[in-house]
Amino acid sequence: MSIFLRGRGLVEGLALGEAIVVDKPISFLGDVDPRTGEIVGLNGRFRGTKVTGKILVFPHSKGSTVGSYVIYELSRRKLAPLAMVVRKAEPIIIVGCVLAGIPLIDNVTPDPLANIRSGDNVRVDAYRGIVEVLVDE
Repeated sequence: MSIFLRGRGLVEGLALGEAIVVDKPISFLGDVDPRTGEIVGLNGRFRGTKVTGKILVFPHSKGSTVGSYVIYELSRRKLAPLAMVVRKAEPIIIVGCVLAGIPLIDNVTPDPLANIRSGDNVRVDAYRGIVEVLVDE
């Protein structure tokens, strides 16, 4: 059984992996260490979480345009997320995902933060704008 969410595919690609859901906006300049792939700038339960090889689900990005290059650097070092699913994508994250070749979907309904949990297996099809949450029966 699966739950299907639909959105707007902004950077095409396919990915399948474990979700990490962060309920706070992320600044890739300061919140994510490009040398380790760890979340370092958010306090609380997210600190120390690796985004590497995960489907990263979060509300939106924030901060400096240098964040685009941090996303690219994560990819260059093989520390990037497999895909990103956001409520709203700003130019910073779009450019970063384009440079890094990371599939990106936004405007997802129903709300991805309410329907995807950290640890869920998720399939992202950014060609068609579909996020599939694979549910164990």
